Amino acid sequence: MEISRPASSEPSLEDLENLDKLKAVIERAIADGKLNETEKQQIKAAAWANGKITPQELELIRSLILEKIRNGELQWTW
Repeated sequence: MEISRPASSEPSLEDLENLDKLKAVIERAIADGKLNETEKQQIKAAAWANGKITPQELELIRSLILEKIRNGELQWTW
């Protein structure tokens, strides 16, 4: 499924920097194949660091976390 966002603009330099920071936080959190509540909170804080979540950040979370949980590559620990 392709998602179109006709009203969205290209990400700013700040958005790209935040995206890189979020990716680094996510990669550290999932390195052991498990995601715990503390790591989830760190990811959430990184995503909201600039007061908003961009479509690119949501896509990153989907591809690096949600798909891996769904495929059994990542485990959510309570």
